[in-house]
Amino acid sequence: MDIHRPKEGSGCDCDAQDMLKAIISIDEALARIAAHVTPIDEANTVPLSKGLGRILAQPVRAQGRAPSFDNAAMDGYAVATTSLTGDGPWMLKVIARVPAGHEATQKLSGPCAVRIFTGAPVPDGADAVVMQEDVTRVGDTVQLHRRPAAGQNIRRAGSDMEKGATILDKGHRLGPGEIAAGAAAGAGTVHVQRRLRVALIVTGDEVREAGGERAAAQIWDVNTPMLAAAMDSKALEIVATVQGADNCARLASQMKELAEQADLIVTTGGISVGEEDHVIPAFAGLDGEMIFSRVAIKPGKPVSFGRIGTIFWLGLPGNPLSAYVTWNVFGRALVKGLIGETAPVSARRHVITNAPIHRKPGRVELRLATLCGIDADGREIVDFEAATLSGCVSRLPIAHGLIYLPAEVEYLPTGALVQFQPFCPV
Repeated sequence: MDIHRPKEGSGCDCDAQDMLKAIISIDEALARIAAHVTPIDEANTVPLSKGLGRILAQPVRAQGRAPSFDNAAMDGYAVATTSLTGDGPWMLKVIARVPAGHEATQKLSGPCAVRIFTGAPVPDGADAVVMQEDVTRVGDTVQLHRRPAAGQNIRRAGSDMEKGATILDKGHRLGPGEIAAGAAAGAGTVHVQRRLRVALIVTGDEVREAGGERAAAQIWDVNTPMLAAAMDSKALEIVATVQGADNCARLASQMKELAEQADLIVTTGGISVGEEDHVIPAFAGLDGEMIFSRVAIKPGKPVSFGRIGTIFWLGLPGNPLSAYVTWNVFGRALVKGLIGETAPVSARRHVITNAPIHRKPGRVELRLATLCGIDADGREIVDFEAATLSGCVSRLPIAHGLIYLPAEVEYLPTGALVQFQPFCPV
């Protein structure tokens, strides 16, 4: 079976040759982001319990062994297996009781047992815990029917963590599991990256707040709430959301002002080459350094990336689907680089198409896709849109991610193996 991968460096056949020179591939664009972006060099100290979603600026190391003492893995009876002579069954006198949180003061010597509870220290001399369901209790004695193995139902000191071991590396995002591991390591506080400050500028005089009044030639604003939701993260802080001016000088003034507040400016719209597209001229007027502009993809070809001094700028297209797709592909990679997160960005994997695909070749196409099943060989199957319409978002709620359709391919049969990138939180 053929595996279809996006072809590098291919532009749209309908573009003029001088414009084609400026178009780069998806992977080249991602490589340029990685090459230019370094993590913010500022950290905060926060309580571990408040660290959810933050990125570690320093590793977490175990403050001691975990568990710190040998303890019972379940409720039962601690015994010394060497004291069990013959074939059994064995009658053992219960000489003590050890609940969790209490020290085991009684030492086992000879054929006897200690009543013990989950998490309680194992008494000296004991080398096994027999679960309570496997014994018969008669007064102050218990009868064992089967010989326990040495070490049975005992959690050994240091079996989870040794003192000084690195439990979480720098660049790790703190989730519930990481917080659990940090607590077990004795970390009351953690050092995390400062939250990334992001400013959002949505351009277009025709844009009005969703649900509000609008004239016949005006549209409701999709990009502001959509991207604000996409950026909702404990690792980010949206410092401003601005309606961009449809005037180059005023827009440049807005961008300059936001560059004093933010680490990253994200704009939507205004990055094509029409007379009403003011973002790139405004960016250039601020002595912005363009790192790339135009990527060989559909939708989202105009997507651009650069910086104004030390502040980064990501220019997304104005059509909502294009903005959402390019944010997921490039915006998330950019954010992860700035916050120092080491986990990969929504790693692509291969899936099987559930229908044939006919398309116009020329650019890599990123098409909305929904995971819909597993085939007989255990491979994921995707359903997908019949076409990519950059202004339509009604299918976004059921989409799980994007399939990558190679630039040179005009037809793919049912069952073709294509790349899939899931939508994931930033």
